[in-house]
Amino acid sequence: MKFSFSSNGFIRYSTIEAIEKIGKIGYEGIELLADAPHLYADGLSKSDLEKVKSAIERSGLKVVNINANTAMGWYGRQFWEPLFEPSLANPDKVLRNWRIDYTKKCVDLADFLDAPFVSVTSGRPMPGITPEESRDLLIDSLEKLVEYSTKRSIGIGVEYEPGLLVECFDELSALLEQIDSPYLGANLDLGHSHVLGEDPGEVINGLGRQIFHVHIEDIRGRKHYHLVPGTGDIDFRKILGILTENGYNGFATVELYTYPDQPEEVARQSLRYLRSICGEPGLSVTK
Repeated sequence: MKFSFSSNGFIRYSTIEAIEKIGKIGYEGIELLADAPHLYADGLSKSDLEKVKSAIERSGLKVVNINANTAMGWYGRQFWEPLFEPSLANPDKVLRNWRIDYTKKCVDLADFLDAPFVSVTSGRPMPGITPEESRDLLIDSLEKLVEYSTKRSIGIGVEYEPGLLVECFDELSALLEQIDSPYLGANLDLGHSHVLGEDPGEVINGLGRQIFHVHIEDIRGRKHYHLVPGTGDIDFRKILGILTENGYNGFATVELYTYPDQPEEVARQSLRYLRSICGEPGLSVTK
C-alpha cells in the first residue's frame, strides 16, 4: 500500500512549503488542495503553476489527487458557510455553473501536474428544492464534467459524507450506475464510511474498480472528527487488507485538516503507524 498526505493539513504553510515538508517526512504522494490558501484555481498564474510543478519534481512526490471538494476562495474569507457551496447541485444556475467551470479548471490543473484524479462532493441538500430535484441537477453537472475530463483522461471521484446530498455508499453506487463512465468513480473516505456504520468489505468490494482514490483518518465513537490513524476505533489492518485483496493499487491519502497547528507531527505519526502495520512502502498489508 502506498501512502500520501493531503496538503489541506498544512494550511498554515504555502503550497510549496507543504510539498517540501510532506516529501521530507517520507510520503510517496501528495494530494493538493484546490482551494484557498493553496491552489485556488481562479487565482493561479502560469508562473504559480510552474513553481508548484518544479517543487513536486524536486520532492520526488506523485500528485495523487486534486482535492476540489471545497471553495473557500469563492467567499474570500477564512470562515465560510455552508462548507461545500456553491456545489454541483446548487439550485441557482449561475452558482452551479460557476462550480462546473471551476471544477473544469481543476481538471486542467490535474492535467498540468500529472494527477490522475479530481475529487468533488455533491454539496448539502438545500432549502426550497427536494433531494430528488437536487440529484437531477447533480447528475447534469457531473455529466458535463465527465465529458470534459474524459478528453484529458482525468477521473472525477465523488466523495460521500454524512449530511451531504450523496452521503453514503448506496447513494454513490446508484449515482455511478446511472452515469456509466470509466472516468467517474469514488473518492472513498473510509472514515466517513465508518461514521455511517457501513461494512468496509461491502463498500470496498461493492465499488470495486470504481474506487479511484482513498482518504483515510481515524474515527472515535462514530463522531465525524478526523484523528491520527491508530488513535481511534478503525481497524486499519482490516480495511487496508480488504483494499489490497480487492486489487486496489492506488494511494491511501491521510487527511488530517483537524491539526492545523501540528501538521508535521501528525503526518509523521500517521506514517509510522501505517508502515508498522503494512511494512515498507509498496508492500502488501500484513494479515
